[in-house]
Amino acid sequence: MAKYAGYIGTYTKGESKGIYKFTLDTELKKLDNIEAAAELGNPTYLTISEDNRHLYSVIKDNEDGGVAAYSIDENDLSLQLINSQTSAGSPPCHVSIDEALNLVLTANYHKGTVESYLTNTDGSLRPVSSIMEHKGSGPDSRQEKAHTHYAGMTPDGKYAAAVDLGTDELITYEVQDGKLSKKSVFTFTPGSGPRHLVFHANGKIAYVMTEFSSEVVVLSYNAEDGSFTQLQAIKTIPEDFTENNQGSAIHLSSDSRFVYAANRGHDSIAVFAIDENTNTLTFVEHTSTNGEWPRDFVLDPSEKFVVASNQNSSNLSLYSRDAETGKLTLLQKDVAVPDPVCVKFLHVK
Repeated sequence: MAKYAGYIGTYTKGESKGIYKFTLDTELKKLDNIEAAAELGNPTYLTISEDNRHLYSVIKDNEDGGVAAYSIDENDLSLQLINSQTSAGSPPCHVSIDEALNLVLTANYHKGTVESYLTNTDGSLRPVSSIMEHKGSGPDSRQEKAHTHYAGMTPDGKYAAAVDLGTDELITYEVQDGKLSKKSVFTFTPGSGPRHLVFHANGKIAYVMTEFSSEVVVLSYNAEDGSFTQLQAIKTIPEDFTENNQGSAIHLSSDSRFVYAANRGHDSIAVFAIDENTNTLTFVEHTSTNGEWPRDFVLDPSEKFVVASNQNSSNLSLYSRDAETGKLTLLQKDVAVPDPVCVKFLHVK
């Protein structure tokens, strides 16, 4: 396939209208056809169903926040609102979907909650099934209360895993008929500020990006009781970098040979090789994101390219990816998108 299509979530506090669509031309090695796909408030994080029929976005609607469901037009990739579920207060910062369970999960940074929603066959969202409110704080001044930053299902479909930046915790929940009940809690080093999580292809190892300590924490996952055990913590910035840095996104290649982690401040993507025996990490390189404050990035469906979204400089950067070394090479920068946060590609079967 020569072209892959995707969507960009943004902040709408400036010039952005909402969700944007784009294409990656793999022959010309460039991003183009960037245009608005749906107008809504602060669609900062998105997720797309495996069948590419539905897109779910966090949404801010006046003084309310929640999640919205859209249908994807397979011809022009336009988005049509199906419905939304909102409540008073700030919107979530993360959304994920598990189609096997007909389940959508959101994480709300400001409220410190994880919320679950069941979906209907047309992709619409039912009213919220569970609201799990986290309690606690941490030693950093930004950890004055719970700040849930990620929620997604474990690969075996047994538990919902929630990462809380404010309490330095990874909380697992059992899921039954869309309802959540607490199962286990793992506590990170105080003040580290865990932010996002990805799983190894073997389903037994998780990699967590921390915002405050700028580390990738490697965890062993126990499917029997939903618990986690730490194996390693490795820095994502150089030891001699003393300016402000806040870790952001983490992703890994589907062959689970490389982990990629973004740094806001150092404005880079750190590349790590995964040991095939221990699943621990070895640093490979830093690559500049050629912009300011990389909030997220994504590997394209072929995994031959990486797209980084620089929030404060309102640009995307495109890289080629060497599947053998994991290293990135800049192809394109200054791709203008207002206040981009996350980038998601349509799935390729």
